[in-house]
Amino acid sequence: MRIAHFSDLHYGAKTLAEADRCFAAAIDRAAALGMQAAVISGDATDHALDLHAPATARLVAQIRRLADHCPVLMLQGTYSHEPPGTLDVFRSVGGRWPIHVADRIQQVALTAQRGWAVSSGWRFETLPADAVALFSCVPTVNKATVAITVGAADAGQAIGEELGRLLTGFAPTHRVARGRGLPTIGVSHGTVFGCLSEHGVPMAAFDHEFGTGILFAAEAQAFLLGHIHRHQFWLMDGAAGRQVIAYAGSIGRFHYGEEGSKGFLLWDVDAHAARCSLEATPARRTIDIVFEGRPDLAVLRETMAQQDVAGASVRVRWTVAEEDGVAVDREAIQRALAGAAETKLEGRIVPVVRMRAAGISQLTRLDDQVREWARVSQVRAEPLLACLASLQESSPEAIAARLLRDPDGADEGQRVASTPPSSKTEHAPEWADASALG
Repeated sequence: MRIAHFSDLHYGAKTLAEADRCFAAAIDRAAALGMQAAVISGDATDHALDLHAPATARLVAQIRRLADHCPVLMLQGTYSHEPPGTLDVFRSVGGRWPIHVADRIQQVALTAQRGWAVSSGWRFETLPADAVALFSCVPTVNKATVAITVGAADAGQAIGEELGRLLTGFAPTHRVARGRGLPTIGVSHGTVFGCLSEHGVPMAAFDHEFGTGILFAAEAQAFLLGHIHRHQFWLMDGAAGRQVIAYAGSIGRFHYGEEGSKGFLLWDVDAHAARCSLEATPARRTIDIVFEGRPDLAVLRETMAQQDVAGASVRVRWTVAEEDGVAVDREAIQRALAGAAETKLEGRIVPVVRMRAAGISQLTRLDDQVREWARVSQVRAEPLLACLASLQESSPEAIAARLLRDPDGADEGQRVASTPPSSKTEHAPEWADASALG
C-alpha cells in the first residue's frame, strides 16, 4: 500500500502563506505518485482557529481536495496547537473518499471499499473481513490528566510505562494482520527519546513519550510520527520483518534556523516490510547572519554578494552594549537586504551593570565610602579621592577655570573625572548621583 504521510501543517494567521503553498504542492505531488491513503499525524493547525478565519477556509479546502484523491486519516495533535474539538469539523467535510478523525486511542481498518472501519475499544477483537490495511492510532497523551492521577513528579514516567504496555498490546493484532498479508501501520504524535529537533538539539529528557524500543515492540511495519519538525527515521530487521519509524517533519519552514529539508513522506508498506522517502515541498529559504558587536555593513554586503538572497527570508542578529544600541543603523541594514523576501532584525542589548558595595552606607566619612567602593570594584581609589578633594576644597568656578586654562596639565584625578568611561561595564557607588556630586 502506498501512503502519503503529512504532518505539522500548522495552519494559522502568521503561517498561512508558507503552510498553504507547501501543503498544496504536497497534495499535487502525492496524487501524481498514486497514493492510496493519506495520513496527517497531528498539528494541522498552529493554534485555535475561528471558523471565519482565512486559515480555516484554506485548510478545509485543501483537506477536501486531498479526500477527493484518497481516504484521509487525521490524528489529534498537541493540545496547544490543536485544542480538543478542532478536528471535529473535518468529519462533516464531504469528499470523494471519507475522512476519519482519530482523537482517541483506537485501531482503524481501511476496507476494500476504501472506507474506514473503527474499533469500538482501543483495539479490534476481530479484524474486519474486508480490511486491506490496519492503522493503530495513538493521539497526543494528555499529560495533565496523568499528572492529576499519579502526581506531577511521576507523570512523565507513568506515561512512558503505560504507552509501553499499550503498544505491546497492539502486537498480537498486528501479528494476525500480518498473517493475513495486511500492511500494519502505527500513527502517533509525540517525542522519541534521542531524536533531533529542527534546530539540531537532541531531545534527551526522560519525560518524552517514546523510545524506539517501545515503538518497535508494537510490531507494526511502519510507524508514522508527528510533532518533531525534522525528518528522521529508524529501522530494524527482525522477526516482524523490516520495521521503520519516521517523522515526516513539518510541511514547511516556519522558524529561522531550522535544519534539514521540508516535505512529506511517501510510504510503501506491505505485510513484511516498509520503506519511505521524503518528497520535498517549496519551503522558504532562511539565512541567518550574526554579529558579535555592531553590524558591519561592509561585511553584510559581502555576505549578501556570496549568497543568493533573492526570495529568501533573512535574519540579522547582533549583540551590543547599552551605549551602542542607538548607533545601529537599521534602515541601512534594510536597504542592504532589499532583495530578500523578508527581513527580521534582532538586536540584543547588554545592559550596564552597576556594582554595589554592601554596607557602604554604614561608613560615616565620604572618602572611606570611596575607598570601600573602589576595593569592591577593583579600581584605583587615588584618582577618585583627588577628584573628591578638589570638589571639597575648590568652587566649581575655580575648577572649571583651571581646566580651561590648562586642560593637559590637570592632575590625574581631574583628568579621570572629566573623561567618560570606555568600559562596557560602569561601576558607580550608591551615593554617586547628581545631588551627591553637586
